[in-house]
Amino acid sequence: MTPDQARSLLTSVREGRLTIEKALQAFSAPPVEDLPFAAVDLHRTLRKGFPEVIFGAGKTPEQTVSIARRILSQDGQLLVTRITPAHATRLRRTFRKAVHHELARCVTVESPALPKRPGRIAVVAAGTSDLPVAEEAAITASIMGNEVVRLYDVGVAGIHRLFQRLEDIRSARVVIVVAGMEGALPSVVGGLIRRPLIAVPTSIGYGANFGGLSALLTSLTSCASGLTVVNIDNGFGAGYAASQINALAQDAAAGHA
Repeated sequence: MTPDQARSLLTSVREGRLTIEKALQAFSAPPVEDLPFAAVDLHRTLRKGFPEVIFGAGKTPEQTVSIARRILSQDGQLLVTRITPAHATRLRRTFRKAVHHELARCVTVESPALPKRPGRIAVVAAGTSDLPVAEEAAITASIMGNEVVRLYDVGVAGIHRLFQRLEDIRSARVVIVVAGMEGALPSVVGGLIRRPLIAVPTSIGYGANFGGLSALLTSLTSCASGLTVVNIDNGFGAGYAASQINALAQDAAAGHA
């Protein structure tokens, strides 16, 4: 059940178009649909504002399609992350409005798209090699109802490129900074802005990068105040958190929690 569906039920009761018993029956519908391989959370939107997101890695295309079908029976939005081309092919054949975001390794369905809330989310990437993770963050934030501005290849090896885009970064309500190698960019950006900043270390780098560990430790030990960190390569987690921050700011501006 979505928040809009819940509001519609309550409005119908208030206006006498629906009995209390019918409304209680609707609210009592099982929040989970059990499949042989998954328990699909059908009340995720009611609790979180967005339906359950499918993590495609480790799931077969058939399993992914079955879960997606249950989600789309209740919601108009679908996000599947970390997919293979085989997943994308099956999803696009099954759902007419499915879009494959190849670089982000995601598939989305927006039927319809959520309206964009005020406030932009900036996704800043140090290098082109970081783009799969940056795009995962951008696609996640976008499908959740946010305007996203992308600022790519502005790493510290040519820091003048960052300064050229600084006003674009400062104009955002939330900033996501994606960086591999030694992971210095989040600290640099964090010292220049007064917006919430989410650092995403990536596994891009040579041997002593240790699969992203060096970038992770750099962000965790940053002296830039207010910087928060998600796990290595977790663009989805950063995009989701940034959307929640932006939604909270929208609620505060509207005068309700």
